[in-house]
Order: sequence, then C-alpha cells, then structure tokens
Amino acid sequence: MKRVITDFFYLVLGCAIMAIGTSCFLLPNQLSSGGFSGIATIIYYLFKFPMGTTILLLNLPFFLWAFFKLGKELIIKSLLGTVFLATFIDVFDRIPLLTSDKFLACIYGGVCIGIGMALVLKSGGSTGGTDLITYIAKSYRPYIRTSSLIVIIDIVIILLNVIFFKKVEIGLYSAIAIYLVGKMIDIVFEGVNFTKMMFIVSSKYREIAEEIGNKLERGSTGIYAKGMYTREKRMMLLCVASRREIAKIKQLATRN
Repeated sequence: MKRVITDFFYLVLGCAIMAIGTSCFLLPNQLSSGGFSGIATIIYYLFKFPMGTTILLLNLPFFLWAFFKLGKELIIKSLLGTVFLATFIDVFDRIPLLTSDKFLACIYGGVCIGIGMALVLKSGGSTGGTDLITYIAKSYRPYIRTSSLIVIIDIVIILLNVIFFKKVEIGLYSAIAIYLVGKMIDIVFEGVNFTKMMFIVSSKYREIAEEIGNKLERGSTGIYAKGMYTREKRMMLLCVASRREIAKIKQLATRN
C-alpha cells in the first residue's frame, strides 16, 4: 500500500510539474516539447481548443489499441497520467503569461517538463503520447530502438510546428527544450555526481594502476582477458571514477 501511495504521489506531482512547463512557458510562446503536445499546440492556436483536452483525445485511440497489446497495469497508469496531465494543463493555462522571452521559456519549460516526466517514469507510469506509441511498436518489433523512434516522431512534429507558425526559431527553441527534457530525466534518475566504469587494456597495466592509485587515490581491479582476434591473453584494468576524473585517467593511460 505504501508503494502504491508513493507511486500515485509521484505520478500526480510529475504531471503537475509537466503541466506548469507546458502551460506557463512553452504554450504561450508557441514552443513545443515534441510528442502530442506539439500537435495540440497547433490545434490550440488554430481552433482555440484547450490543449489538455486535445492531448487526451489524441491519446484515446492509442489507449484502445494498447489495451489489447500491453499489460493492464501499464495502461491504467498511463491513462491516469494522461488524464492528470490534460487536466493540469487546462487549469494552469489560466495563469497569466510569465515571460514572452522564448529563450527563457524553452529553458524553464524544458527543465520543468524533464523533472515532471522523470517523476512520472519513477512511478512506473507514462503520460501517453510518444511513450505509448513506442510501447505499442515494441510489442510488434521488440528489438526496435525506442530512442530513435521517439527522436523521429519529435522531429516530424517540430517541423510541423515550424511550417504552421512559419518561424524557424520555433523549431530551434523547441529543440533546446527537448534536449533539456532528456538531460533533466538523466539527472533525476542518475544524479549529478554519478560515476562511470572504465576498462583499460594496456601492457603497462601495473604502471597505470599505480598512477591511478597515487595521483587520483582510486583503486582499480585487474581482470584477465583474451583478445578474440589475436587470441592473446592480456590484463585489463577496471576502474570506477567520477566524471571529472575520467579525462585524467585517460591522460594517464595514454601517456603510459
């Protein structure tokens, strides 16, 4: 029960933050974060139809499709996420314009949507749109690259926004917003001070390991490896380091 309540809280909070980024920053400045929100932005300015309601209507056919292809739990969470997001967008749309500066709008809009989307993903749900399309696509072709499919869909939708509003800068600013969405999702999931794993293959592994230990105070692990082309057995070093130490370790390894 505690887990269910926590997931529900993350889902609602994430949708609210996403709606703030969309209604308060991107939508008033004709910008888009890709997905169905980009199509809804065009319809909003063309017919003055509420953006949240449009997103919900665009998602309905895909929910019916996904109901027969995907698990019920995912569909329920996705449906809840879409309803909450659509409702919050229409509510926050009544807030007066915060900024008319498109650069500030794409920055703050992208950050808000990225944080909100990360919280929604943490809850195990989604807000429909391109996420739902990729889930359906993977049910037919499991090995399809999700990231590539999302990027293609977002590019097409941004081009539609550029064509409709007849402003190239709309696409340029929207691209910044989409980039920030991805970066914020990574930051929320991985944190700011995440580490990376490095493999070093060299005949001078002893010298490299000593320098890493003496100069960076980092330990390393020796792993016996075999080259499948040369059939030669060699020692490979495994080292875990922070982002700021990666360049230094590369420098130490190449110098030896």
